[in-house]
Amino acid sequence: MATQNLADDDMITGINVTPLVDITLVLLVIMMVTASYIASKTIPMELPKSATGESTPTLLAVSIGAGGDLYLDAAPIDEAGLRRSIIDARGDHHEPQAIISADARTPHATVVHVIDLLRQEQVTKFAINVAPASEGS
Repeated sequence: MATQNLADDDMITGINVTPLVDITLVLLVIMMVTASYIASKTIPMELPKSATGESTPTLLAVSIGAGGDLYLDAAPIDEAGLRRSIIDARGDHHEPQAIISADARTPHATVVHVIDLLRQEQVTKFAINVAPASEGS
């Protein structure tokens, strides 16, 4: 009988990438689920459109509803609570940043009041959230 005699010291000439692909796909699914959870912490509202809007990292997500209701990170809050949260954020970070999302039907004076409140609490870096303008409109 002819048998092949394979030694344990043979060189490995190929790499099996199947486990690497499996791990990569699992990590991709975890990242997609986590990203959708983080993105769902917003208040649904009609944002004004802008062709030059930019994406910025947010620390304080301040939302203003159509009726002037204030929200911080999708949780209802009053002005005093917002001030306390800003002070807490300023303690953690030297330059807190905020992004303001205001419903398109929110009066301009309400948005200016919130901006003034942020500036009184030394939040000088803030942005106004807008929805990207669709092509052709």
